[in-house]
Amino acid sequence: MRYQQLGETELNVSEIGFGAWTVATNWWGKIEPADAVALLRKAFDLGVNFFDTADAYSDGYGEEILEKALGKRRKDVIIGTKFGYDIYSNVPRDGHKERAQDFSPEFIRHACEMSLQRLGTDYIDLYQLHNPKLDALGRDDTFELLDDLVKEGKIREYAVAVGPDIGWFEEGEASMRERHIRAMQIIYSILEQEPARQFFPIAEEEKTGLISRVPHASGLLDGTYNKDTLFEPSDHRSHRRQLWLDQGLKRLVHLDYLTEGLSSTIGQIAIKFCLAAPKIASVLPNITNMDQLHEFVAAPESEDIPQEFLDRAFELHDENFYMEPIEAAAAAE
Repeated sequence: MRYQQLGETELNVSEIGFGAWTVATNWWGKIEPADAVALLRKAFDLGVNFFDTADAYSDGYGEEILEKALGKRRKDVIIGTKFGYDIYSNVPRDGHKERAQDFSPEFIRHACEMSLQRLGTDYIDLYQLHNPKLDALGRDDTFELLDDLVKEGKIREYAVAVGPDIGWFEEGEASMRERHIRAMQIIYSILEQEPARQFFPIAEEEKTGLISRVPHASGLLDGTYNKDTLFEPSDHRSHRRQLWLDQGLKRLVHLDYLTEGLSSTIGQIAIKFCLAAPKIASVLPNITNMDQLHEFVAAPESEDIPQEFLDRAFELHDENFYMEPIEAAAAAE
């Protein structure tokens, strides 16, 4: 495993991190608790030291499972969690619909204390605003409170996770240029390159460390899907299966040159593509089983992608993978 300093923070994170949402929610298929714990512990054994979660993942379970799996190794791991969604008002969630958010100082302090309890720790390494809108990023009192939490030793660093889907350029730009955050989590993959490519020069100017999630474009780039793939109703991909999968497979045809020209798997190539970008210190692939874990953890040591291959991937994306305009618009929905 390789490690990188996350921007100008003191956090040296593994180039492969573990996003706990795959083992804490059923959005990627059901994973039994014992299997989830085994995956997390094996990831640590293989050199992964950065584990990313959120209080909103199954109403706190995404934090509790990290404590169960890695509590005894707390000093050896870097834990990132997120805040901002109101999971405490007992308002039932409507499917995958976004919850109400609260970035008031009072709410953040309460959320932080609850996360500390669930994680079984007295400090959080990376505390991230979870998909904040521009109005939240404009609140001075939010960032004053975060500075207080740093001074109190409850958090080491704070950051912003932009999303939940691709887009959100204004929020990312404001986080770096106006709030001068030292770390930011973004979406970036061969199939979903914007606005990440617009973020990179800003991140270099502001010395912001980046964490990239969904490098496999929700599974399209891990080599497991075909036109007959079906998802469970709870899986977040099921509601858009027809457009998302069918159009995604059409785009993949243009990427055969990567697997034909490189010895790595497409899953490893997708990760190396992200690590080749400026300021990306760690990548969070969606890990759901042991085979994926071993494959993805080996990615940093796999063959580098030649610059001409990277340039071709950029060109394909900029040309909408040569899809007809109607197809490209449908695939983006």
